[in-house]
Order: sequence, then structure tokens, then C-alpha cells
Amino acid sequence: MKKWKQILLIMVLALTLAGQAATAEMYGSATSRVKDLAKVQGARGNQLIGYGLVVGLTGTGDTNKSKYTFQSIANMLKSFGVNISVSSIDAKNVASVMVTAQLPAFVKPGDTVDVTVSSMGDAKSLQGGTLLQTPLKAGNGNVYAVAQGPLTLGGFAAGSGGSSQQKNFLTAGSIPAGAFVERDVPNMKFASRDKITLTLNQPDFTTASRIAEAIDNRFGSVTTTNDPGTIDVTVPGQYAENVVAFVAALEELPVSPDSLAKVVVNERTGTIVIGSNVTIDAVAVAQGGLSVRINPNRQVSQPEPLSGGNTAVTTNPTVNVKETPANLISLPASSNVGDVVSALNAVGATPRDIISILQAIKAAGALHADLQVM
Repeated sequence: MKKWKQILLIMVLALTLAGQAATAEMYGSATSRVKDLAKVQGARGNQLIGYGLVVGLTGTGDTNKSKYTFQSIANMLKSFGVNISVSSIDAKNVASVMVTAQLPAFVKPGDTVDVTVSSMGDAKSLQGGTLLQTPLKAGNGNVYAVAQGPLTLGGFAAGSGGSSQQKNFLTAGSIPAGAFVERDVPNMKFASRDKITLTLNQPDFTTASRIAEAIDNRFGSVTTTNDPGTIDVTVPGQYAENVVAFVAALEELPVSPDSLAKVVVNERTGTIVIGSNVTIDAVAVAQGGLSVRINPNRQVSQPEPLSGGNTAVTTNPTVNVKETPANLISLPASSNVGDVVSALNAVGATPRDIISILQAIKAAGALHADLQVM
């Protein structure tokens, strides 16, 4: 009996892999999970921000030019019963900072999140500092978390006698698990819902249709697609009391996403990224160079002795023009950008030359893809 169970398990696994392979062969691309292509509408994070003070610096804090820092110190001390005027404060081991955090969906009071601390004054370094208790607010003005703790910079600075060494930035750091969540974040409740909505990370008609098809094949006709960015899914009756399990099963479905044909180039770094489905019509590319060099030939005119003339210097420039033979590259129709780049590399074209040639091919209407220049 145990042997038959093993054989049955192997057959189920083989059929599953065969189905995924057939799906990939049908659509011509690798499969991804639904959870990697879309998210459940309503399950989103929130941005938090707060203003605070970092103390414990070794003389690298804000100077008296950052007057708001000293005003903040006076206000903080006043809350502890210490009354002091702003003009009498001269502390160089304190810095004003902005604290930011990303509050994930479905967090509960008592959970912790990471925070990023960035100097907003003229402090030289936050190394060795400790963030004092800082309320973090969302866009609606409500406090959702409170941050506090020692900073981690991931860098250092050292110097002596006019020589110094520095690694990474010293005016920004982080506090892992440095903020405690103080209140619930309003989120969609799953327990009593009979319908959920999937939002695609990159709206696309083909991808949306394939996701809906995969869901319907698994759970029956439960989807409605009204646009390329969202898919409405009706919760099947067997999952009415366990919507979370339904969402988990739905997110694990394999789908082959489609994508636009796109070429992204970065002129500053000479980087070229080529997407799939990029084709080029029959095209000929000539790549060559023209160099012009001017040599100033100076001649000195010396008068005869005792003639009373003056020595004169004249310039008779010569211009040399040299044009290197053009490298002509002919590519057949349906060539991809990889063929073009390989051919241009073979004739010694620089990355910037390749970028210019791709732009010219696009202008000629032979490149069937979006060309994005960063």
C-alpha cells in the first residue's frame, strides 16, 4: 500500500511539472507565482516620519548655526522640568534628525519595524549616537509608532595630522527593529469577505488574462477582469470560512507573465539593458570616425644685415583630415538587439557609440521596442 502511495505521489508531481512546462512552452516565457505579479487590494504599507534628537556624539553634532536644534533641546528639557534659555545652550554632541520608517500591512501593536535616521542640520557625523524617543506619524497625522535606540551607520571616519579616511556616509544611519508599533493600521478584513481584488504590479492585458485563466482553471469561473490592472475574484463556497487559505492557494498559482519589448540605456554609465521580445527589421549600420588635425607651421623672416628691417614670425598652418574606413554591418530582419550589440562590439564600438546607434535605429523605425534613455 505504501508503494502505491509513493507511485501516486510521483505521478501527481510529474503531471504538475508537465503542466507548468506546457504553460511555459505555450506562452514562451518562464512562470512566476501570482503573488509575485499582483497583490491583494487593501493589503498595503504606510510611510511614517518623525522629528527627533540624536545625543551622545563626540563633538560632531550641530553647531549654533542650526538654531532649531538648540530650541528642540530646550523644549525637551522643559518637559523634564528643566527650564533653560536657548541662548545658554552650547552642546556639540546633539544633532537634529528626521526619522522615517515603512509600516507593513497587518502589523499589530507591540511589533517592531526598522527605522532610518538622517541628519537635517550641519552635523559632521552621527557615529556613536543614540536616538531619543521619537513619535512617528502617518500622512493623516496620527502616531503609529515610537522609535528610540542606538544608531548603526555601517561606516566610520578617522583622521590625524591633516590626513583622514572615511567609509560610507556618516550623516545617515538605521536602527534595526528600532520602533514599536503603537496602534493598528486600518486594513481590509478577510474573515467576512466574499470577494477580493488583485492589483497587478505592472498592468498588462495579456498578463491579466493569463492570471484570470489560471485562477478559473483551479477554482472554477470566479474571476472578472474589467481592466488590465485589476482582477475581481469571488471567494468559492468551500473557502467562505477560511478566506486566508484561499488567498494563499491563489497566490501560489504559476502564471507566465507577458512584458513590453523595451530597451533601457543609461548614457551616464554606458549601461544597456535589453528586454525580451525585442526585434529589429533589416538594417545596415555604418560606424566610422573622422579626425581633423591642424599643425601650425611657424616661419621666421630674418632681414638682411644693416637693412633696418625687423624680424617677423609668420604662421602657415596645414590641415590634415583623416577618415577611417566605415565598418558596415548588415543585419537581416527579425534580428534582436543582442545581435546588434554583439556585431558592434566586434568592430570596436564603445558603449556610447552603441547607445547612439540604437537611438538612430529607433528613429529610422527599425527597432520594434520602447527605447528608454535614463
